[in-house]
Amino acid sequence: MAYAITQTCCNDASCVKVCPVNCIHPTPDEPDFGAAEMLHIDPATCIDCGACADACPVEAIFPVEDLTGPLKPYAEVNAAYYAARTPSPKAADVAPNFHSWGPPRFTRTIPGDFPQLDVAVVGTGPAGMYAVEDLLLHTNARVTLIDRLPVAGGLVRYGVAPDHPSTKKIGETFTRFHTHPRLRMRLGVEVGKDVTAGELAARHDAVIYAVGASSARRLGVPGEDLPGSIAATTLVAWYNGHPDVSADAVGLSAGRAVVVGNGNVALDIARILTAEPDALESTTISRAALARLRSSEVREVVLLARCGPRESACTMPELLALTQGEDIELVVDTHDPRIAEAIDGAPAGSKASLLRGATREAVDWSAPPPRGQRRIVFRFHSAPREFLGDEQVRGLRVSGRNDDVEISSGLVVRAIGYRGTELPGLPFDQGSGTIPHTGGRVDGQPGTYVVGWIKRGPSGGIGANRTCAQETVGALLDDAIAGRLPAARRRVSASPATSLARRLRGHS
Repeated sequence: MAYAITQTCCNDASCVKVCPVNCIHPTPDEPDFGAAEMLHIDPATCIDCGACADACPVEAIFPVEDLTGPLKPYAEVNAAYYAARTPSPKAADVAPNFHSWGPPRFTRTIPGDFPQLDVAVVGTGPAGMYAVEDLLLHTNARVTLIDRLPVAGGLVRYGVAPDHPSTKKIGETFTRFHTHPRLRMRLGVEVGKDVTAGELAARHDAVIYAVGASSARRLGVPGEDLPGSIAATTLVAWYNGHPDVSADAVGLSAGRAVVVGNGNVALDIARILTAEPDALESTTISRAALARLRSSEVREVVLLARCGPRESACTMPELLALTQGEDIELVVDTHDPRIAEAIDGAPAGSKASLLRGATREAVDWSAPPPRGQRRIVFRFHSAPREFLGDEQVRGLRVSGRNDDVEISSGLVVRAIGYRGTELPGLPFDQGSGTIPHTGGRVDGQPGTYVVGWIKRGPSGGIGANRTCAQETVGALLDDAIAGRLPAARRRVSASPATSLARRLRGHS
């Protein structure tokens, strides 16, 4: 019996490396890997060895016969991927259970006299930790791992929804490196406040910035800054107990909340706001947030999207999980005839087709949400025009098929994307919200590198950072071998370097 990959797939491809029969695709060297929402196991090729399940850092792989409840559809999801895939040509003399050998590839050549580098990595999220892993496992570098927060984890700790415990398990993979003998951890150290970028550069042979994208994109519509309008970054940080966000940062006194956007973060927010608090008790949710959810008046969350059902920004696994929920009613607002047409005409297995079982209703937005079961309403082909209210949000004016509509709401969450934040001493592209670079090398600053969302923008899941980190670390090693790293920077200014060392020793 074959195995199947399920919802929490993180795309880090650990399973691909251990599969003896090449039955997991797309692989990192295939063109569709970067855009893949998840990986898939070919049921016709899988030999049921279980190596992939053992290697998976987020426990997303199970035998098909063990799939029950919300995970049961993933047997078909995996099989459907191969039914629609053009098979690769096979050599006639290859044994049926094993893929053919390709030519050896040596993507890095490190000389025997390679010096021991001192490298600082700023950021303890997935991008930073994949860089740390690469450096510690493949070089003799000494690594100083820095984070402005008192707890390590970055996106895994403060960005993944608390009801996704399997996804959070990848943090255990990273935590094992925290005690590596060639790594020093310095928490509670903020670049630009406790230490400057220049001081870090002077103290280390190279510095890698993995600071993510912690701010929110703005809508640019009137009233956006009214109380009751909050960024998704704030709400996600709130329910994950981020130290920068207070327990009372999110007001839950309104019966209806509107989330502008329909990506995975928007779905996370809608799910948490409508969940039964008792179901969240055993998760990692902030205890303060859980207490406020127990007294929440929110009965309905509206997911507002400019696009149609076929163009939804969320991934198929996340939407599928939402449709499997038993305690929430899913509703599609049928204000535009294109919506029903798109859902009914969508190919089987597509995101839009998953909404066929949702209730269809021409919602009266002037009325309060109905009593009874909590619900999530999808409103497609509708864009925000204006936040309504004088001193507090009381609604949102949105576009409709013919005329604008006012949706009454006391809480509007802006979930249209993340962007990076400028760091003092480093270049910054205001348009993209990233640090300008070439292949991971920060423009105009030899010896300084970037990885993750601050490098490529807020795209790709946790596993995408592995490939990203390999490119950046590869560039760093090439520069070291070629002598392009600034020479002996630690000895140029002994006094500031000594002062910095003392400050870093004070944070552990």
